[in-house]
Amino acid sequence: MNLRSKLAIAFAGVGAAAAILVGVLSYQAASQRIDAELDRSLLTTSAEVAAGATQVLAPSPVTRGPDDDDHDEAQPMVAQAIAPDGGVRAIGGRPVRLDVGDDDRALAATGALGDHRYWNFTAGRDDYRAITVALGPGRGAVQLGIDVDESRHVLGELAARITGVSALVLAVAALAGWLLARQITRRLVRLTDVTEQVSDGRLDDVTVPTGGRDEVGRLATSFDRMLGRLADARADQDRLVQDAAHELRTPLTSLRTNASVLRRFAELTPESRARLLDDVDGETRELTHLVDELVELATRRYEAEEPAQIELREVAEHAAERVRRRSARTITVTADTSAVNGQAKALERAVSNLLENAVKFAPDGPVEVVVRAGRVQVLDRGPGIADEDAVRVFDRFHRADGARGLPGSGLGLAIVRDIALAHGGRVFAEPRPGGGAVVGFTVGADLLLPNSHPGHVDG
Repeated sequence: MNLRSKLAIAFAGVGAAAAILVGVLSYQAASQRIDAELDRSLLTTSAEVAAGATQVLAPSPVTRGPDDDDHDEAQPMVAQAIAPDGGVRAIGGRPVRLDVGDDDRALAATGALGDHRYWNFTAGRDDYRAITVALGPGRGAVQLGIDVDESRHVLGELAARITGVSALVLAVAALAGWLLARQITRRLVRLTDVTEQVSDGRLDDVTVPTGGRDEVGRLATSFDRMLGRLADARADQDRLVQDAAHELRTPLTSLRTNASVLRRFAELTPESRARLLDDVDGETRELTHLVDELVELATRRYEAEEPAQIELREVAEHAAERVRRRSARTITVTADTSAVNGQAKALERAVSNLLENAVKFAPDGPVEVVVRAGRVQVLDRGPGIADEDAVRVFDRFHRADGARGLPGSGLGLAIVRDIALAHGGRVFAEPRPGGGAVVGFTVGADLLLPNSHPGHVDG
């Protein structure tokens, strides 16, 4: 059973339950009101009969058919008197004898004026509601009965009407529930079709039915955004695989060539052997570095680090110290005391990648790291960055024409961009006045801690 049918049945059930409840309560209220009116009428009429007004029992002239009962249909009442000694005398009304019990004789013999009791009895095919009213000690009592078949008939018609109305309400509620469920589930059905298409692997030609401010509309909008990100992620994955295959082809080709040369290792001169082994060692290291950066970029392991309060100056100094040991280059750090709520290892990796990139492209001269107000920039005196490369320098595997002969994977600055974006910032690359380049990133202003003092700079 689909959701539309379930909602229709639920609406029908609620409507039927409400109609039945209202019907039962209405029937009970009507029944109690009719019974109360009968009892009040009996009590009032019995007082008039006791006072001698027997005309209330006189039949009204009616036209009787051949199938009518012997009693007068226009006069549904019957009355009789009970003497103090228990004797019974008919007063008027229908020729029906009312039963006299011990309680009735007690009221006739010793009952106080106005004492009464109600009771029910059946005579032939007719049901009666009766009352016995005491006239005072030693004065007897009056019994009065009234035919309640007409009242029962009215209640029966009321019950039939309530049943009919309940059935009508059930049908209307079912129809309204089905229409409303159809309206509600229309977008859900289309959204379900979309999810089934996505589960089959289709992402590019899938259109999500968005619109509306209710929960379904919000779900569709969120799902559309999720599909967009999923499609972008798959496109990035495809590009990453293609670029990685392209970049891996060069060191693998070189290693394959060197491997074929190693088959003639004994024929080589000592100098050729040394060059060959150095080439194999260099290509192996380059391939290992490329694989490591591919894994880190694909798995984004740095995102698993818990954010903490850190000073960017300490991050820059740690990264500079590591690159100094590797390259034996002069690296200076100029930083203020700005602090951020971020991932220390990821930010340190970003600064290290910037420094290694500067050391590689600027073999001479010092490299500077400047940190001010959440902005980290690395300055060198290398050849600089061409205008056509400035907009692509942070793309994966992008290699400028002047860098194709240099070692590197082309992923270091792409990792810097991802880390900067993860910290709500951006990356930048621009020429340095006097020659060289300025490359760096910023941290989002919402991550800067209020107790930092960007104006104070340590050299």
